[in-house]
Amino acid sequence: MSVQIYALIAGVLVFLLTAGLTRRLIPVLRSMKMGQRILEIGPRWHKNKEGTPTMGGISFLLAGTVIPGCMLLFAMRSYPTRDLLGLLLTLLYACANGLVGITDDLTKLRKKQNAGLTPIQKLVLQVALAVAYLVLLRIYGLIDTDMNIPFTSFTIQLGWTYWFFAGVLLVWVVNCANLTDGIDGLCSSVTLIVGLFFTVASLRENLLGSAVSGAALCGASLGFLIYNLHPARVFMGDTGSLYLGALAAGSAFLYGSPLLILVVGIVYALEGVSVMLQVGFFKLTGGKRLFRMAPFHHHLEKCGWSEYRIVGAAVVLSVAAAGLSLVLL
Repeated sequence: MSVQIYALIAGVLVFLLTAGLTRRLIPVLRSMKMGQRILEIGPRWHKNKEGTPTMGGISFLLAGTVIPGCMLLFAMRSYPTRDLLGLLLTLLYACANGLVGITDDLTKLRKKQNAGLTPIQKLVLQVALAVAYLVLLRIYGLIDTDMNIPFTSFTIQLGWTYWFFAGVLLVWVVNCANLTDGIDGLCSSVTLIVGLFFTVASLRENLLGSAVSGAALCGASLGFLIYNLHPARVFMGDTGSLYLGALAAGSAFLYGSPLLILVVGIVYALEGVSVMLQVGFFKLTGGKRLFRMAPFHHHLEKCGWSEYRIVGAAVVLSVAAAGLSLVLL
């Protein structure tokens, strides 16, 4: 089969399985009292969401791992094993981050508060997974220490510093995706566009790994979005957002241009930068705030934007970034 057929099958099957699993998972999560706790410092209207089932990301974690994993077995007949290793390692990396999210979500539920693993615990686990992922990619010759500059033919030889920057990029994108999951449908919608970009860009260059991972992102995001649009019937939790962030970042590495995720995933980046600016400004000014609340989507909420408007603006920005990137590549 061609790369196009593999990507199409992966996207469709992940979508169908995610939608089916999520539908069946919602009543199960309700019966197990897996309800989301809402931060007291958050927007007061978010209190209405308290008790909405969380950990719904389990559905697309399973679908997005099992379907592409099975397709790898079929692809081995037509494609060199080395070409498929990158996709396998990326799926394992995303799944491992999802397991960190599951641990975090279960800890929150056990404590009956919106605080699971400590920031240090999560960071240590995420760094360990990023290092393991990069080391395995290097062992199998899937990456080197050259960093491609998006939209140009230039590469920078970073030497040993490549590993530092690559590790920081992976961990940062994963956490930015986590921050983006703050209102109904935002992370799912943005990730859908990111996945669509990597699918189309990879198909143009006949890259099986990133085409299938991008298609899996599309299917997972769209299948879950059916139940996650405002008013959400289920939340993905850290289980889902860490998985999606890792798969999106891994897709950029598979495509061969890691820095592209900062452009195509511009909403992820804005959410992460807004938190960094808020914390830095707060410390430098002795308690003043740059935004009404961070991440930035909460600032927009406090400015009177509806969730529909925020998600719509994020989708428009993501589509613009992805479309421009496809033109410039």
